[in-house]
Amino acid sequence: MKTSLLTSLLTLVCATTAWAQPRQEITLQDNWQFSRDMKSWETVSVPHDWAISGPFDKKWDLQVVAIEQNGEKEATEKSGRSGALPWIGEGHYERIFSIPENFKGHAELVFDGAMAEPTVSVNGQHAGYWAYGYNAFRIDISKLIVAGDNKLRVDLKNLEESSRWYPGAGIYRPVKLILTPQQAHIDDWGITTKTELHAMKTKNGHDVTKFTVEVPVADGQLPVTMELIAPNGEDHTFVSPAPMRKGTSTAVGTFMIPNAKLWTPETPDLYTLRITLCDGKGNPNVYDDFGKVIDQKTLKVGLRTVKVSKEGGFQLNGVTRKLKGVCLHHDLGPLGAAVNKAALIRQIKIMKEMGCDAIRTAHNMPSQMQMEVCDSLGMMVMAESFDMWIYPKCKNGYARFFKEWADCDIENLVRANRNHPSIVMWSIGNEIPEQWSKEGTEIAAHLQNLCHRLDPTRPVTQGMDRAEQALKSGFAQVMDVPGFNYRVHKYENNIKQLPQGFLLGSETASTVSSRGVYKFPVVPQAADSREGKAFHQDGQCSSYDVEWCSWSNLPDDDWVWQDDKDWVIGEFVWTGFDYLGEPTPYDEYWPSRSSYFGICDLAGLPKDRYFLYRSHWRNDAHTIHLLPHWTWGKDRIGQETPVYCYTDYNEAELFVNGKSQGRIKKNSAERLDRYRLRWNNVKYQPGKLKVVVYDDNGKVAGKKTVKTAGKPARLQANVWTQHDGDFLKANENDLAFVTLQLTDKDGNLIPDATDQLTFEVAGAGTFKAVCNGDATSLESFTEPTMKLFAGQLVVIVEAGKERGQIELTVKDSQRKLSQKVLIGVR
Repeated sequence: MKTSLLTSLLTLVCATTAWAQPRQEITLQDNWQFSRDMKSWETVSVPHDWAISGPFDKKWDLQVVAIEQNGEKEATEKSGRSGALPWIGEGHYERIFSIPENFKGHAELVFDGAMAEPTVSVNGQHAGYWAYGYNAFRIDISKLIVAGDNKLRVDLKNLEESSRWYPGAGIYRPVKLILTPQQAHIDDWGITTKTELHAMKTKNGHDVTKFTVEVPVADGQLPVTMELIAPNGEDHTFVSPAPMRKGTSTAVGTFMIPNAKLWTPETPDLYTLRITLCDGKGNPNVYDDFGKVIDQKTLKVGLRTVKVSKEGGFQLNGVTRKLKGVCLHHDLGPLGAAVNKAALIRQIKIMKEMGCDAIRTAHNMPSQMQMEVCDSLGMMVMAESFDMWIYPKCKNGYARFFKEWADCDIENLVRANRNHPSIVMWSIGNEIPEQWSKEGTEIAAHLQNLCHRLDPTRPVTQGMDRAEQALKSGFAQVMDVPGFNYRVHKYENNIKQLPQGFLLGSETASTVSSRGVYKFPVVPQAADSREGKAFHQDGQCSSYDVEWCSWSNLPDDDWVWQDDKDWVIGEFVWTGFDYLGEPTPYDEYWPSRSSYFGICDLAGLPKDRYFLYRSHWRNDAHTIHLLPHWTWGKDRIGQETPVYCYTDYNEAELFVNGKSQGRIKKNSAERLDRYRLRWNNVKYQPGKLKVVVYDDNGKVAGKKTVKTAGKPARLQANVWTQHDGDFLKANENDLAFVTLQLTDKDGNLIPDATDQLTFEVAGAGTFKAVCNGDATSLESFTEPTMKLFAGQLVVIVEAGKERGQIELTVKDSQRKLSQKVLIGVR
């Protein structure tokens, strides 16, 4: 039904075929020609990362530096700091696109990101340039195009020592061509929305939410109409006239919505907003005839409010909640920087299953695709901008551009993303060295005010790592949301100096671990590998989750503050997933080319720490997780092998082969016993490890068993796709993630297996990539073979353009095992 929003409101339409679509938005995906040297060319699809195939080599971007953020005073060789992949140098892309005959309208190219310093030309003429590889930018090419074929060219260059992690290389995010038939058009980035809760009540006493939309129009005399369509296919359409604000060319539409479906992580309801621009040449005798449709834009919007205050902390829709967030770098592991919707959906769903409700796009501007996924799945976002301002952290980093480009970059970030309900705050920087100075305080105030001018609905933050300096200079006091990275022991002193009355753990933990790797004896300790000496000789970290970096801490330390202090409004853990580059604490150890900070490994497989966070963050589901595995060699028999249980229950009893190891409760007086159950003196014996958990009434609430594995007998496959039913969609760059495990005949994982597997893909798809999560592996992600790491790996298969069936064949020649996996393509 149509719901009138003003007492005498009539449905406003343009006098053409109902809601015609004169606008064309064309994704320029296939048939790009790519070259590194302008001599040899290959056909590629965009998004594209030219470096992800490798080979891995310590010579790529070998940096001799002192990492000040890690407290280093002397420069040392950092072999894998930016991923040890060949991303340095130039790249060139060319493509033909077509313009309809007699086209006289507006044409623009929209780049969501290109690494780095993209220079764009059309038909041999310079069209535009953007300095920052992480930002979206638009180019008006209306005067450069001709009817028929047009040649688009993009030239990129990546400088050595311009990044502290793997930035990727190439046109790694989508490119769109937008055509409207007249120069007058709807400016996509000009649209702004605002939600006001409980603006009034209906006669029946129902709450009414006010939703306001503003749209700048090139010709202020042209009429605009707006519709707001209810989510979930409900037959409710709210219609608003959009008169021009007096003295401006901005059309304003106001919707008053009873019982609105508000956007939250738990209920990510999205309305459809449809804006129509007409030529105003309709029949003057017909009230609602505004002529032909010139342009029409449809977008998804969420109705929600954000507020931070001393009294309420962080509030979404007026409800106080603590942010349970993680930091995410932009790479997608074995896919590199090339963005992919299915991979993003997998990331967000894995994090939500853990109980995470927010991500920080560290330390760069997000892709539009990522924000659309967060909108639809219900993931709040801190959208970050810069890792440095004027003072360089890397010789050729963004500091080269900051003075000239910072305002432009903030403007594009906010204008391109401000209608995403998932974004709840902007971040203007990470661990900025200038935080001690008057100049830095002035820059912070300037950038924050710029965000406010472009978007007055969200607060602004940044991550500060030098609390005393930032507080002394006034840098921290300037921010809407003072964010502090690590050093929780300084929180109490920080809050005394903050007029805001609250603070955010903008970056927390930096606990390091390798999936399935356990180190003995189990010693809580800061991880360090200075002077070329490995912290552990194999370049791995312990999955007992007791190792952290010199500047950081364990998850347990952060939770004490968040649970006990109302003025700590939440956290963003470093990091949700491992990422390419920054192999701390092994940045001086080779081979090591990716991080250990992740709650999940580079393949997206959960580490033990995943279940520690789940046990604390999920209040709607129970967690019972035992570690370590229980398959050790003869030399471990009789040796002390501590057992941990990560669970939301407060009490449990452990059994080894039926013999009790004690019934214990969590203990808030001990650092590692407030949130974990630990049996530190267990002696290993092959067989069965079982834990029984008890509820608050002392009754058995659940059990978990881990068994000693027998002989390797089978390859077990688990398929993940973004669709129910484990199928893929044709012609949509859709991906299936197939987790493979080597198990015994009963399905028990062989936890130390390193077998070499090979993969063959036939039918309606192709092999895309493979990853085992081992930070020290130098095997290529894009070759169809890889060793298991701790008994597991993930193979990625991509659907083709036709429907059918994909057949993935996995072989373990060492053990003469094979497995066939069938995946439908629809």
